[in-house]
Amino acid sequence: MKGLGTDEDAVLMLLAARSNDQRQQVKAAYKTAHGKDLVSALKSELGGRFEDLIVALMTPPALFDAMQLQKAVKGAGTDDAVLMEILASRPGDQIREIAKVYKKELGGKLEKDICGDTSGHYQKLLVILLQGAREMGVREDRIQEDAKELYAAGEGKFGTDEETFISILGTRSVEHLRRVFQAYREICARDIEDSIEGETTGNLESLLLAVVKCVRSVPAFFAESLYRSMRRAGTDDDTLIRVMVTRSEVDMLDIRACFKKTYGASLYTTIQEDTTGDYQKALLYLCGGHD
Repeated sequence: MKGLGTDEDAVLMLLAARSNDQRQQVKAAYKTAHGKDLVSALKSELGGRFEDLIVALMTPPALFDAMQLQKAVKGAGTDDAVLMEILASRPGDQIREIAKVYKKELGGKLEKDICGDTSGHYQKLLVILLQGAREMGVREDRIQEDAKELYAAGEGKFGTDEETFISILGTRSVEHLRRVFQAYREICARDIEDSIEGETTGNLESLLLAVVKCVRSVPAFFAESLYRSMRRAGTDDDTLIRVMVTRSEVDMLDIRACFKKTYGASLYTTIQEDTTGDYQKALLYLCGGHD
């Protein structure tokens, strides 16, 4: 970055091709060698979406999620899609770590901030997910009971008992819920998603559906997010960057496979068609390959 212009390809090679841990080491070494912060230096040299992506890559994962959540609840309006995505998809230990980092680095209480911006049953389920305290394992004796209770709370009655949906979907383990969804289908010949769509509305419906999708398959959930971020009029770059950065070291191969299977196109090609320049190159690095 010395002198005129920046060698974007060098920045790309150095950062996009490394793991987040390695990037943190590069950041520390840069500060030792040059006495200044690498992220600030990058910001002064880069611009646009490429800058947003590189800065996101330089942020430790828990802090990045914490900052995304803070951005979602601060200021005018709430970015509910971000709240739902992070809280429905992250495992309990990660959610607890995010809450810790939120307090330490951003000086706020995540639960308090979310509660200040949400209400009703939707808020209640967010708070339950925020505890990161799902049960462990499968409770064989509860599978049929849970399926019957979900049926009785929705399809089986006039009106909906949201509390039951919130309690079961918010606290049971992922393995347990998969078995419950199977049993539910056997009881009422419908998928749980169909019942949620028919019985609930608004943000609660969206959050319950996000939880169900993540229970069934987190990579499929993110493949859908990526598809929606690019296959509309205009690209939703915030979602594209957030998902590519946060999943690049977690389940990108699985996401690519789900994307190809569901949409009949490779994620790589879709990114190529939807983006340009160094921003595109960086995203393709994170994607990793052509399917």
